[in-house]
Amino acid sequence: MDETTIDRAVMGRLAKALAFIAGPDHPATAALQAAFDTGSAGDIKKARTLFLRLKPGDRRAALSMLDN
Repeated sequence: MDETTIDRAVMGRLAKALAFIAGPDHPATAALQAAFDTGSAGDIKKARTLFLRLKPGDRRAALSMLDN
């Protein structure tokens, strides 16, 4: 996945899903929301990094919520 081509709308949905799973104050949730709001390359890179550092179960749960 190239971090410069991530759809901003998907990042917003992923932030909402992660807020439900990990909480709205979780650093990855905040980073995804910031990346959605600004769309800057730095924010996207930070959000991607923090998302990949999540526990595998949390990542899968957030991604599966996007399918619904």
